[in-house]
Formats: sequence, C-alpha cells, structure tokens
Amino acid sequence: MSTAPRSVIIKGTGSYTPQKALTNNDLSKFVDTSDEWIFTRTGIRERRIAGEGETSSSMGAEAGKRAIEDAGLTPEEIDLVIVGTMTPDMPFPSTACLVQDKIGIRNAMSFDVEAACSGFVYIMEIACGLLQTGRYKNALIIGSETLSPVLDWTDRTTCVLFGDGAGAAVLSHAEEGDESGILDFIIGSDGSKADMLHQPGGGCAIPATVESLETRQHFLKMRGQEVFKQAVRVMGQAASEILEQNGIKPDQLKCVIPHQANIRIIESISSRLHIPIERFFLNLDKYGNTSAASIPIALDEAARAGRLEAGDYILIVAFGAGLTWGATLLRW
Repeated sequence: MSTAPRSVIIKGTGSYTPQKALTNNDLSKFVDTSDEWIFTRTGIRERRIAGEGETSSSMGAEAGKRAIEDAGLTPEEIDLVIVGTMTPDMPFPSTACLVQDKIGIRNAMSFDVEAACSGFVYIMEIACGLLQTGRYKNALIIGSETLSPVLDWTDRTTCVLFGDGAGAAVLSHAEEGDESGILDFIIGSDGSKADMLHQPGGGCAIPATVESLETRQHFLKMRGQEVFKQAVRVMGQAASEILEQNGIKPDQLKCVIPHQANIRIIESISSRLHIPIERFFLNLDKYGNTSAASIPIALDEAARAGRLEAGDYILIVAFGAGLTWGATLLRW
C-alpha cells in the first residue's frame, strides 16, 4: 500500500469501443446459451468485438487521443505513457510504444503493465509515483484489451463474459491550492491463486506447438465460482480499508466505479459496503468485462454523463487475474 499525494489530478478522460456489437441473442446462435441465461447471471446484454485491423494499440491510441484532447493538451506535452493490458498486440515491443507512435507522442517514457482486470488501478498508482518525482508533467495511462481472440467460443461459461475496448486518462499536477486529486491507493496480489484465471499457453512455459493448439491451451481459462467468491471478498475488503484509513464514510461517496465483471459481484459489494447500487456507475450491460479497459471506459462515460462533479469523493475498485486487486480514492 502507498499513498498518492493530493496534487495529482485526472485532467482528462477518453474511451473507445469497437462498432461491432455481439448481443446475447447473437451468441445463442453458435453457443449453447440464451439472452435470459446470460443476463440473469451476469447483467450483460452485449459486448463489443474488435473489427478487422483493430488491436489493443489502435484502440488504446484512439482512447488516448480523446483523453489528451479532453485534458486540453497536445501529444507533445505528454512525457509518460503507460498501458495496462493482458492482450498486447505482440509479446514485444510493448503496446505502449506502439500507442506512443500512433498518437505522435515523441518525448515520453513508454511501457506496459500486466495486472489483468486490476491493470488500470496499478498503472494509475505507478503514474502518480512517477509524477511525484518531478521528472514528468503529464502522464497518459491507458487500459486496452482485445480479448476476443483468446476466448474459447465453445465454452459458454467464459466466452459470454468478455469484450474488447479501451479507456484512458491524463494525469497531471494540480494547480496550487486545488484540493482535488488522487488521495490514496490500496494494491495487492496473491500468486498462489494464479490458476483460477489464466491463459496457460503462449509464454515460455507452454510455447505454441501443435499439441498446445490441439489442447486449447491458448484460450482463457477460469474457475468461475472461485473467482466470484474471491472478487467479492477482496474488492469489499480493499474498499472498506481505503475508506477507513482516509476517514471517509460510505455515505460521503458520490460515485463508485467498480470493475465491470458481473452484476452479482457488484451487488454483493454494494450490500457489503452499505452503499446503494444507484451510486455505482454501471455499463457492463453494453460492454461486458473488458479487463483493464473496464474502469477507464466507465470513468470516461461517468465524467461525460455528469455523474462526477468538483469536490465529489469517488471510489474505484478492481479485481483480476494474478490474483490482483486494487482500490483508489479520489476527489474530483
């Protein structure tokens, strides 16, 4: 756990989702499922699927451009680019370097962070720390995922959950006297439970071979019930801890932006924290679980919908493969 000084603010947000929507009814034509089965268990109605030529870098670049514009900056003023993704365009170079080139950012340190669905909270803390060194002025942080190629479309327990998309934010130093900013973080991980949610093949442990392809090792694998229980427990605990250590009561929160994984997880956290579900910003019905892109897409949509006003306390909370988790408290 570390504490981010209040002088780092979210200066702008942006998001991008592919045009192609895959509805539950569309899925039912080739997967043994139905709209009723999916929606009652997850809250998802549809998800976006990357079109031809769309990748994590191209979607991330578009979301990044929109965030830079929203911040009132130019690409030349960005000096730090961090991308959170578990679906990079390629093993190397980093997706961040590809994004940096697509946007036209020329003087920036650029790198990726892989923390799955917790990725955006992770990179927000990293960017805050680097900004506080005084060596950087404006950081572009992006969560971007192209999950559709790593989904097993014969496994109805996983393929119905995920979608593609990207979200971004620009972090900058606040003006002197500005009381808004990112207040605190709680970050954690537990590698002993890594096999609950993972993609076995594709790395050096299980490289691509005929056998690994035939045994479908290159697709996402998840033990859903166990992940559900861990998500509810850990997200609830992280949220409670960050509020307590900052002296903020649940009823002081104007908006909670959770990782958009499953409506039942979010409802459980709402009940555990005694925060009405109406204060949670939800868009998983449109996009499903977009992993590291989930929170920044929701953050951008909440901001543009007028859900976030100056002085509001906002809680962000996430959980993902690793296992990883994180919570962020900020004042808008």
